[in-house]
Amino acid sequence: MKRHTGNILRPTPRLLACALASCLFAAASPGALAQSTSATIRGQVTVDSAPASEARVTATNVATGLTRSVASSAGGSYSLAGLPPGTYRVVVEAGGQSSTKVVTLQVGQTATLNVAAGGVAESAATGPVTDVGAVTVTGTILAETKTPEVATYVSAVQIESLPQASRNFLAFADIVPGMIFDRRANGSTQLRSGAQSSNGINVFIDGVGQKNYVLKGGIGGQDQSPGNPFPQLAIGEYKVITSNYKAEYDQISSAAVTAVTKSGTNEFHGDFFWDKTGIPEWRKATPAEERAGGDKSDSGETQYGASFGGPILQDRLFFFVTYEAKEFSFPQTIAPGSLDTGYTITPDLLALTGPSSTSFNEDLWFGKLTWQVNDNNLVEFSAKVRDEDETKDIGGVNTDSYGKTNINESTRLDLRYQWSNADWLNDAHVTYEDEKFNPRAITLAPGFIIQNSQRGTVLNVGGGQDFQDKGQEGWGLQDDLTFTGIEGHTFKMGVKYKSVEINAFEQQPFNPQFSINLPANIDLGNTSLAEFQPYEVRFGAPLPGVGDRNITSTNKQYGIYFQDDWEVNDKLIINLGLRYDYERTPSYEDYETPADLVAALRGWSNIHQPNVDYDIEDYISDGSNRDAFKDAWQPRVGFSYDLFANQRHVIFGGAGRAYDRNLFDYLALEQSKSTFPSYTLQFNTPGNPCTVNNATCFDWDPRFFNNEELYALVAANPNLGSEVNLMNNDLKVPYSDQFSLGMRNTFPVFGTDWNTSATVVHIRSHDGIIFSLGNRYPDGTFYGPGRTFGGAPFGQPIPGFGSLIKADNGVETRMNQLLLWAEKPLRADSPWGVTLAYTYTDSEENRINAANADEHYVFDYPNLDDHPWVGSIGIPKNRFVGTGIYQAPWGLMFSTKVTWTSPVAKDVLDCTALTPDPTMDNCGFGTFRAAYFDDADFFQWDLAVQKEWDTGTDLKLRVRGDVFNVTNARNWTGFNTFKGVDGVINPGYGDHNDEIVSPTRTFKLSFGLAW
Repeated sequence: MKRHTGNILRPTPRLLACALASCLFAAASPGALAQSTSATIRGQVTVDSAPASEARVTATNVATGLTRSVASSAGGSYSLAGLPPGTYRVVVEAGGQSSTKVVTLQVGQTATLNVAAGGVAESAATGPVTDVGAVTVTGTILAETKTPEVATYVSAVQIESLPQASRNFLAFADIVPGMIFDRRANGSTQLRSGAQSSNGINVFIDGVGQKNYVLKGGIGGQDQSPGNPFPQLAIGEYKVITSNYKAEYDQISSAAVTAVTKSGTNEFHGDFFWDKTGIPEWRKATPAEERAGGDKSDSGETQYGASFGGPILQDRLFFFVTYEAKEFSFPQTIAPGSLDTGYTITPDLLALTGPSSTSFNEDLWFGKLTWQVNDNNLVEFSAKVRDEDETKDIGGVNTDSYGKTNINESTRLDLRYQWSNADWLNDAHVTYEDEKFNPRAITLAPGFIIQNSQRGTVLNVGGGQDFQDKGQEGWGLQDDLTFTGIEGHTFKMGVKYKSVEINAFEQQPFNPQFSINLPANIDLGNTSLAEFQPYEVRFGAPLPGVGDRNITSTNKQYGIYFQDDWEVNDKLIINLGLRYDYERTPSYEDYETPADLVAALRGWSNIHQPNVDYDIEDYISDGSNRDAFKDAWQPRVGFSYDLFANQRHVIFGGAGRAYDRNLFDYLALEQSKSTFPSYTLQFNTPGNPCTVNNATCFDWDPRFFNNEELYALVAANPNLGSEVNLMNNDLKVPYSDQFSLGMRNTFPVFGTDWNTSATVVHIRSHDGIIFSLGNRYPDGTFYGPGRTFGGAPFGQPIPGFGSLIKADNGVETRMNQLLLWAEKPLRADSPWGVTLAYTYTDSEENRINAANADEHYVFDYPNLDDHPWVGSIGIPKNRFVGTGIYQAPWGLMFSTKVTWTSPVAKDVLDCTALTPDPTMDNCGFGTFRAAYFDDADFFQWDLAVQKEWDTGTDLKLRVRGDVFNVTNARNWTGFNTFKGVDGVINPGYGDHNDEIVSPTRTFKLSFGLAW
């Protein structure tokens, strides 16, 4: 053990390894722990209104026969932990009397069931066992009212019934206050919460985190994909915790989603579905298609799949398998950018414009074996495989040839062993993961950026820029232990270890990019682009002597936590938790800055002036002056107070800190930019003269279309002009501090109970990575003499190299939210259900963090100290989501979903202030701010109707129709955000272009079979 300042003992990897070994030893002995997906029933047993000691409480899963039993304490309390979500028959035997109750437990739930021998005291239940036709609701659903977490459940009924286009189970998370599920114009999807980006999300499947260690998006495979992280047929239900989660949740600074997968039961069950939507005849035209004359691009979305499960050995061994597929064609419109007056687009280029489409295909498999060895031992093995390929980056100014293909692959395995006895539960997982992301340019040829006289892009033609190979592969071990043997306390503790090789390989741009001014009135019918003279080329070239350019790192991750749910009395529960995480990233910690670069930096007089605001030594690594982050201590405290000890009026709250991790894609730039630097060279051409020096400016020659000829131009000085990225030697890990206070209530309205909650949340996030320009003018300033904004010193590179880009911690957000929630669950005696979610958000950030851009560069300012705080970009002040389900007679089910937001904030540059000095930049006093354009609001109303026929056998047939965006609302997303300059307002300021958030009004047809 190592002692640090302040006499605080901090665990080292050796200490954590010892703790891990200790818990593994505990797993082999009578140990126990509740996993984040397992449910717990707890409460009091009474006989004749007196506490019943040594009463026997037995819970039996009605579908699988799994049985757990416990004796009540001397005070009559009991706790049954580690129950897989599902329906249970609870039998209580005490004083010669018995009681039976059938209840349904939800994922990760801690439910209270107070039991009187001979009867059961109801506890905020929602209804008895019933079958409501298309959807089966089994057991009394016990409401979880006494958790300090800001949490809401998404049920199997909602997943199966509500309108949905993507079959991404995470799409239903936005019915939870504070959550946003983005489906962009290109079909890609991301989940985020509050003012933070999607990177802070983590999703736990059967208790195992699905974190993406390399790329954005929070979870594996969601950076740029319209695909699903998991087959929806395999998801039973899930819980969304927007803040103040308990200490068992790791690698997270935003919301947590914990989901449970389906398992086989004692009966054989199967399901098949086929969906079709998005074909031109079934959807309204997009604004871009209308502007182009109304012709719709080829499009269509087909989804199909099946699941099957059942017993191998009754009450002992079960299987469940599922497969889902997506075959999408997204409409795109290729339209040229602005042309100069008197210029016309040439016929050859015009032929490349108009309607187009991009494709996406996905295959998802999931399989699970469940072995209930006996009442004390449970073994599960599950596997998920995901394969998808997609064409992308076509549309707008990008022609078909300029697109790329994305290959996205994922394999995850989980072997789980659970052991339990009266007071202990041990839950251990051995996991394996293999995630791959491989974008490639469609065309392997030079790319041409056709521009107008102002160098605005008209069309991109030829080969695109992308070439990447990124991913993560490794294994992990996690073990969780729960002890309930001390009355009033539920102790949980756990450890986690992972060894994962992460890699980030990229060559940008893969194809050289030639910039060409479009000549006026030139007929390209007899002229190829190769005959024009580019004035500039940007290309990447491998540095000589560099071997494998794949940046890899075998990371070791350690985590440990302890928490106590303390039932002080029948009203007050206090949760006390502490978590610690530690991760080693050798590629960052052991990296040595190349000697020639170190010499150039230390000899660069521009950054050794009194005006320079940073010390270059903070970014030069000798291989021993970097350490892993050691301060990820995460205290988490919460409480709930049941005003009348009946679970109908509960005040709750909490405070806590949660650490995430740094994306390897960012850390790897320090090395990847050094192994495949990019260069920008000029050509002396008519209209674009430059002084030929055979270093940065050359006479044009068509031979430069050959890559090897370009490489030869920089071979004499391969570093000249190459961008340099350097990481701060003391990088920290992003985290958030979370505070909440709220109240849950159960009210009778017209004879039926409604569950409601009102919560106030305050969250501050810190230490997101930001990349800024390290170049300085000769006097050491960033703006230049007499300037206060603009004029960044891009023309002042490192001698013998290119520009310096340095990475530091600095991105922050601040948010206050009001979360209102009301739910009337579906019941047998009232077969309709409603959810109402309203979110008010007041948030700000010092960089575009929450929006889809997730901007992590700043070049207008030397760092974020000068950057203004602005309203969080992409976040509306007001958001409302309402859903409804109605089970009608004759096998009909109706459902609806309404989403409305006030205008989302857009990032605006305001240069209208008059500059006192005409020699200064027009934006000398310009400011970035957030603006709320009226047309940037959002409204979408979806409907679904399903009819199910019972064939009289075990086979049921269903037909369903969904209509998305019933009103065909135009949800504009692209806006002109430049306000103006020198007192003159930009006449197009605030106008939108043709970009919308999909879909237009669209019909989906579905067929299904169940048996």
